[in-house]
Amino acid sequence: MKKDKSEAVSCRLMVVGAGMAGTAAALFAARRGIATVQAGLTGETLYASGLFDLYGVTHDSTRVLIDEPFLALKRLKQNVPDHPFSRLSIRQIRSAFELLTRFLGEAGHPYAGYPDKNARLITSVGTIKRTFRVPTTMWAGVRALEEKAPCLIVDVRGLRGFSALQIVDTLKPAWPALAAASIDMRQENRLGPKYAEHIARGMEVEAARRELAESIRPHIYQAKYVGIPAILGIHDTKGVHRDLQQMIGRPVFEIPTMPPAVSGIRLKETFDRRMPQLGVKCYYHHRVYSINRQTDGRFAIELGKTEPETTVTADCVLLATGRFLGKGLVAQRQGIREALMDLPVCQPHDRSCWHREQFLDPRGHAINLAGIEVDDRFRPLNQDGRVVYDNLYAAGSILAHQDWIRTKSGTGLAVATAYGAVEAIDRSLACSQR
Repeated sequence: MKKDKSEAVSCRLMVVGAGMAGTAAALFAARRGIATVQAGLTGETLYASGLFDLYGVTHDSTRVLIDEPFLALKRLKQNVPDHPFSRLSIRQIRSAFELLTRFLGEAGHPYAGYPDKNARLITSVGTIKRTFRVPTTMWAGVRALEEKAPCLIVDVRGLRGFSALQIVDTLKPAWPALAAASIDMRQENRLGPKYAEHIARGMEVEAARRELAESIRPHIYQAKYVGIPAILGIHDTKGVHRDLQQMIGRPVFEIPTMPPAVSGIRLKETFDRRMPQLGVKCYYHHRVYSINRQTDGRFAIELGKTEPETTVTADCVLLATGRFLGKGLVAQRQGIREALMDLPVCQPHDRSCWHREQFLDPRGHAINLAGIEVDDRFRPLNQDGRVVYDNLYAAGSILAHQDWIRTKSGTGLAVATAYGAVEAIDRSLACSQR
């Protein structure tokens, strides 16, 4: 028997989606004093590397690596006016990153980066990645790579998906002063196969940090830096990092691990813990079942864990439901459809045009540009190019004309479009109160 709805909630803004775009939107709205409710599944955050990409590879088929993202974004705006980034000013993009990283820093999870440049750091497979902001626990790795300084890369025997030897073998031709070492962690041996999350949670205890330092010290020799997998705690990463550096007497940097990654867990648990403190009413691990516009122009949203349990009435709705992984878009034989409100989706006219023959074709695949068309205020458009509802907005990867994976712009797209949408919502709500 279906349960009676147990709760009715009213708010100014309902954010649908609990990934980076949805969470950033809820954060920006709360900072502006907008009464906000957020609902959605948070699974995809667990797969985050913890690196905040802005714009790392050009949108066109040349796929040029980008060192100066803001200059590249200006060129993108000239060449691809329909791209979501083209609807934003450089000021808005900067403000979005500043607000997000300030929030995380206040929560004990600080980030570092250059003012205008992408940083370069090594990955768990030995490649070099460009990104805009990195956790401070990884920043010494950026410096070590710049200097090509003597550096020790350490792995933990039994830890899956991370090999110091593989990293060193891959990078050594360009970085000769690299060395690899494998260490044992006795406290973890009783657990059988080792996972980064288990080790990281154990690092909250001082004895585990001391054991890690004692295991690393005999391998240091002439190394000026030490790189380790991202295992330095979950909640007190800053303290664990500081203690380990003091114990071994060298700058230490984390290297992102394969997903589900500790760095993603840190972000998720930081948001879960801090967002309610900002006044956001959070329904994490809840599914939104329906969104219906009422006769008074407001929206009624039904949500629950296994069935509709709560009805939220909102003045505005922001869709940050993602594409296929987030289930914001659904691929069917007839084409791609938007899952909650059946909004028009910009997409290839036929399924045969979704993909090119070669998986790694430098031009990319048309399906990855599919999404919702919006105006300059991030309001979805109908098939005639008109705004569907003046109080409905969208942000993040559900937006059309962008390929965030290919251009290494996932966090940048999510955070910047969330900022732009919330700024438009704030202006709209302010006008409605006059």
